[in-house]
Amino acid sequence: MPMESVTDRRFDVVQADVVDTSETASRRSQVPGYLSQHYWWAYVHPKAVSFFERQWLINAILWGNYRRLKEATQAALGPDYGGRTLQVACAYGDFTPTLLTRVAPQGGRLDVIDVVPAQIHNLEAKLPPDAPLRTHVMDASRLDFPDGRFDRSVLFFLLHEQPEDVRRRTIAETLRVTKPGGKVVVMEYARPRWWSPWRLLMIPVLTVLEPFAIDMWRRPVVDFAPAGTRATEPKRFFAGLYQLVTLSRD
Repeated sequence: MPMESVTDRRFDVVQADVVDTSETASRRSQVPGYLSQHYWWAYVHPKAVSFFERQWLINAILWGNYRRLKEATQAALGPDYGGRTLQVACAYGDFTPTLLTRVAPQGGRLDVIDVVPAQIHNLEAKLPPDAPLRTHVMDASRLDFPDGRFDRSVLFFLLHEQPEDVRRRTIAETLRVTKPGGKVVVMEYARPRWWSPWRLLMIPVLTVLEPFAIDMWRRPVVDFAPAGTRATEPKRFFAGLYQLVTLSRD
């Protein structure tokens, strides 16, 4: 089936979930300035999408930890995958296809949003047209879903790519559209242990390529969440360079 047909069919199905106004349509067509300025080379340019969509390359970027971090994130979301799951932003590699192998057997549904249309098209190309998936071109910091729409949500290496004000809105919006008591699972960068060789190596890498990522070293994830948000103790990986945190609200 041509890609255009798949995209049209999936967007047609989800209209009842989205507040469909001219303002919403305008938002969907705009890539945020910070993303165009700092991440055009990784997410926005069409050639970037085709270049980075390589499992071995994404695994190398995460120093061989992709599978471990993916499995830890998805385990934290489960074991109940019934109802509706929200993935906030697409991810290179097999994160979403693997997540669907957990969602589908339990009769659940996965919704994925991304503000870059090319990322949505890339994701759909990796999946069968009958997957229990709905895609939405949508800004993570201004989600067009009603309160409490989802049973659980996941942010997989998204927050470090956002300026602080956008990061705060993204977390607040994700918590808003997740049911009270539901999980918001976050996998992110963190400050490595003092003895880790990655500590000195990653500072120039992140400073040049990921200008907002050092924020995740300086402060815990929950500091960027609304007041009253509960957070689990971070689970650390790879000498502390990565962290898994679960957020929730009453």
